[in-house]
Amino acid sequence: MNGWGAVRRLGANSIRLARLAAARLTLPSDGGVWLVLRLGSPVEEFRTPQLALSRSPRLTLLDVLKVLDAAARDPRVAGVVLRFTGPVGGMSRALSLRRSVVRLRESGKPVVAWSEGFEAESYVAASGATRVVVPESGSVLLVGIRLESLHLKLLLDRVGARPEVVSVGAYKSAGERFTRTGLSPEHREQLDALVEGLYAELLTAIAEGRGLDRAAASERVDGGPYAAPAALEAGLVDALRYPDEVEDELVELAPSTAVSPQDGRPRLLDAAGYLALCANDVGWRPLLGDLTHVAYVVARGAIRRGRGPRGIAADSFRRVLDALRRDAAVGAVVLRIDSPGGDAVASDLLWRSATLLREDKPLVVSMGDVAASGGYFMAAAADAVFAESSTLTGSIGVIGGKPDLSGLFEKIGVTRDGVERGARAGMLSAGRGFTPDERAAYRALLRAMHGTFADRVAQGRGLSAEEVAGLASGRVWSGRQARALGLVDELGGPLEALAEARRRAGLGERERYLLELHPRLPSVASWLPLSGWRAGGTLW
Repeated sequence: MNGWGAVRRLGANSIRLARLAAARLTLPSDGGVWLVLRLGSPVEEFRTPQLALSRSPRLTLLDVLKVLDAAARDPRVAGVVLRFTGPVGGMSRALSLRRSVVRLRESGKPVVAWSEGFEAESYVAASGATRVVVPESGSVLLVGIRLESLHLKLLLDRVGARPEVVSVGAYKSAGERFTRTGLSPEHREQLDALVEGLYAELLTAIAEGRGLDRAAASERVDGGPYAAPAALEAGLVDALRYPDEVEDELVELAPSTAVSPQDGRPRLLDAAGYLALCANDVGWRPLLGDLTHVAYVVARGAIRRGRGPRGIAADSFRRVLDALRRDAAVGAVVLRIDSPGGDAVASDLLWRSATLLREDKPLVVSMGDVAASGGYFMAAAADAVFAESSTLTGSIGVIGGKPDLSGLFEKIGVTRDGVERGARAGMLSAGRGFTPDERAAYRALLRAMHGTFADRVAQGRGLSAEEVAGLASGRVWSGRQARALGLVDELGGPLEALAEARRRAGLGERERYLLELHPRLPSVASWLPLSGWRAGGTLW
């Protein structure tokens, strides 16, 4: 037996004892408490460091899903109030939230969604609730779905700058903002397909949540935006209530939550407190061994070389993956990816670390709003890939180039001069464009990178080179399309990916395990889940 490990588990059991005592004082045994869950704008993928005694701890997407999942099974929780403060951060996050809200409601617990104003994302999540409520001055800003691209070509022309962009893949459109004044036919085609998918999800959420058929849901969107009274008339909300009036309604929905017969206010518990006291509780830790660990690793932002906290730094992230591979206590890993891609070499290095990890233990990927280009490059290494139906997926292509600033230099009176050796020594200079020979050489370099990317996808997804060739045009697919094409295994979010990782680790559905979150917070911030909880609650 590892002596130091036993001491740590004994310490964890001591902390659990304190949490159980606090939970007994805070949570009545008669199902008499409402959880108040604040959904920030956006709901972040991982917790950023805060002061340990922060009064309003920010819950991550995984935190929120864990709270809703635990509340559905906890007889001490009467219901949940969802307090939206703005867009949740993307349609994929909204769909993950909605699925958990629906499960909670189907468990027999009422769910009340309240906001000063709903827009499409927050309304999709809220549509799974039992009741949707806004104040009289509120609004429901349903106006449809639009994806647009900002183009800088005319501005660059005015200042004399000319981008030299080389891409491999007809749909690899990232450079178009610099070279065109509008959408190319290929980019318009893929955006149109993505908008169609997002719009379908919006209509489905409205129709299912509000008891409408699809045509009526479409009419509601076309009739937006809505002031609160018009939203009530259209059946998009159930009531117009101020926060104090919502509290009265909570007692009507669950009379047992009243503080006392004389005091009609409901007992409220902030979800951060519930997370600390209950949702994160894994039970007693055995002293002679330990529970299986499941690691949940968040990879968010652009992929780049080097190290540091910004984006997905290859060196820093590889150390995390390599350490998890060597850690015998870790039985499986969930890699949560939300990335538009980035540096090709860094992506390949991360793919290699993920592949080595997969050889030793199960690796399941959960893709967020975007897993494109290098983001999908990493995902291809996994045993199983989960995406939401709206996840932007794929973009199996390569793009590169340089700015040609010779026109700008001429306009502002800057001259450049130098000496060189080698036929292509000035190839990467910003003082001129590519020569035909240099452009051909640079395209050959990108084609080699593209070939590596395609090979990795074929290897990871079990596809033939011919099948991948048809998908490697740089096109971005929705998660639903990607599943049909074999780029994704299942539709789902973090909870579904965790369930798959547990299954692959040999854990039963109700078997206990220890969830590790990576990247780890600094030691002071790591106290947040315990120090930030509040016994009381307020809708504000």
